[in-house]
Amino acid sequence: MELDDTTLGDQIRRYLDHLAVERGAAPNTLSSYGRDLLRYQRYLVSRQIGDLGDVAEEDVREFLVALRRGDPDRDEKPLADSSVARTLVATRGLHKFAVAESMAATDVAHAVRPPKAARRLPKSLPVDEVIAILEAAGGSGPSETPRTLRDRALMELLYSCGARISEAVSLDIEDVTSETGAVLLRGKGGKERLVPVGGPALEALDAYLVRGRPALVSKFNPALFLNSRGGRLSRQSAWQVLADSAQRAGLDKAVSPHTLRHSFATHLLDGGADVRVVQELLGHASVTTTQVYTLVTVSAMREVYATAHPRAR
Repeated sequence: MELDDTTLGDQIRRYLDHLAVERGAAPNTLSSYGRDLLRYQRYLVSRQIGDLGDVAEEDVREFLVALRRGDPDRDEKPLADSSVARTLVATRGLHKFAVAESMAATDVAHAVRPPKAARRLPKSLPVDEVIAILEAAGGSGPSETPRTLRDRALMELLYSCGARISEAVSLDIEDVTSETGAVLLRGKGGKERLVPVGGPALEALDAYLVRGRPALVSKFNPALFLNSRGGRLSRQSAWQVLADSAQRAGLDKAVSPHTLRHSFATHLLDGGADVRVVQELLGHASVTTTQVYTLVTVSAMREVYATAHPRAR
């Protein structure tokens, strides 16, 4: 079922258009909101509601219950609290928009609160495992190819500056300057930040630019990381590069690009970096988001204390 030409479908479509045009929402955000609101449309239709003006607060609350319960008939599994909270954000935004555009008299979702998600500690890797992944990506030597040079440069960059995978694959050549040893990253909301890059990553990038990228490019393309056809490397392909490198490194755990980002932050804090500096490097709008990494280091310290101190138990 997709958004149709009914009143409800048109209302949701108008809201998504508003997010795209007026709010400048990113494509990934629009895609996520679209999926969440399609689920909401299905729910309302199942209750014979075809207009946002006819929705009551109880309908919104029951929608959250339905998300947690799942729907076996539609092969929909129960959503985690964090996913329910995200869906409610989209739903509340829709109803707020409906009032502003005179589609509804009152904001029936305003008082509905999302479930409090359990706080999860970010998963990070020990330094030796990160290094093993970087080396497994390939690079110079007898087995050097344009692709291994690219993969090594990509992995080194992700860990060296804590970039999101979307930020890394969006880089253009001009965003990396060897003279200053920094890279210009464009984060969420189009916010830019200049992040220093370590020596090994700069060396890997230089090797890729000199001996790897020229063999991949077929026509002018400003993208830094290219695929085998000369186009910009996709997020999915970059993810696969990491998965393959982790497998070759012998890691028997799930590793994602965000794992390298978490490792970057955790290793900086372990080394004595100030949390606000790490906040700037990660591009977090609030230091509260960054402070979750301090819980990781405290957890590690407790483990060391418990095993090393003679009076720990």
